[in-house]
Amino acid sequence: MASRRVVFHFPRTLIDVPVLSQLVKNFQLEFNILRASITPAQEGLMVVGLEGDEDRLEAGLEWVREIGVRVQPLEKDIVRNEEKCTQCGACVTICPTNALAIDLETREVSFDSDRCIACELCVPVCPPRAMEVAF
Repeated sequence: MASRRVVFHFPRTLIDVPVLSQLVKNFQLEFNILRASITPAQEGLMVVGLEGDEDRLEAGLEWVREIGVRVQPLEKDIVRNEEKCTQCGACVTICPTNALAIDLETREVSFDSDRCIACELCVPVCPPRAMEVAF
């Protein structure tokens, strides 16, 4: 089973095309929408986690490219600089996926990078600038 996190850039002509349902139906892929910003009659951007057989995953991504969706790998990640982190928790309240959480026993902030969708909301709210974007 292979998995990828990719960014789909939809031109306005494809906003109404059921791309994800076709990936499920025709390529037997599972998906998780991590982030989406779609403006009707303009454009769309969607960060998606895809999972399935490696060959079907490649074929599905190739089909998406063929119909006109620009596909890019999710290349940036959010990392926490442990040396800078003061455990203040400011990042916890803004995180939409609960990748950042406070351990109720230790009162320390934990960071689960697998849950992170690289939305970057935690970066500007971190007082000591411990949350960083890595490319």
